[in-house]
Amino acid sequence: MTFDRKPSHLPPDAPVVRDGEAILHEARALMTRRVTEPSRRAFLTRTLSLGGVALLSGCSLDDNAGVASALDTISRWNDRVQAALFRQDVLAPTFPASRITRPFPFNAYYSMDEAPVVEESDYRLELSGLIADKAPWRLDALRRFAAPRAAEQITRHVCVEGWSAIGRWGGVTFADFLRHIGADTTARYVGFKCADDYYTSIDMPTALHPQTLLALTYDGQTLPREYGFPMKLRIPTKLGYKNPKHIRAIFVTNTYPGGYWEDQGYNWFGGS
Repeated sequence: MTFDRKPSHLPPDAPVVRDGEAILHEARALMTRRVTEPSRRAFLTRTLSLGGVALLSGCSLDDNAGVASALDTISRWNDRVQAALFRQDVLAPTFPASRITRPFPFNAYYSMDEAPVVEESDYRLELSGLIADKAPWRLDALRRFAAPRAAEQITRHVCVEGWSAIGRWGGVTFADFLRHIGADTTARYVGFKCADDYYTSIDMPTALHPQTLLALTYDGQTLPREYGFPMKLRIPTKLGYKNPKHIRAIFVTNTYPGGYWEDQGYNWFGGS
């Protein structure tokens, strides 16, 4: 969503936002209003820190494009702060099986019956970018690779919409897989393309975090369609939209790859 029209809660003849106090009024209104679908403006205003609010309160902007630019600047600043605070030796909390949320919620930008159907016999995981061995992987080969390196976690999924749920995920640590295929672990980004046309990317330190999991199972069973079959990336240190499902391609790059929601204004780092 862009700032090419007046805030929706204001009357049609309201003046265009021009000063810091008006911007703060808009931010407060958006943060207290329930939204039913992702909103770029609402998300960005929710990311305002006290320092960011102080910055806005002293600014004077000529049009709504200026407001968008200011909020984008704060969002990028938040990304940098989160990246600076991130530590690979700091783990997300884990839980006993008794705490698993049943049923675990389905969540996507479409309904459950629209989730992609991926045929196992046709599936190939594509690899590209700064990777030494770019040979595609069949699902049975991925399972054989994961078997002696099996990893499992019961962790909390935190959604940007305000809810959370605890689930049990199994597979192989993503760091093991990246090293096996000869990925350049000094590169900046790892990107993902998915069977439902979703795409996202993460920083390399998060990719190498010991809890970042290439998940092939859920609750001890083959990963079901609604949770991301044939595989998803489970990252308990990040918000849900940074956990891609139905992964069909992985690439390593030093060029910023963006993401489905990130390109619409969500914070890129997305730490939980």
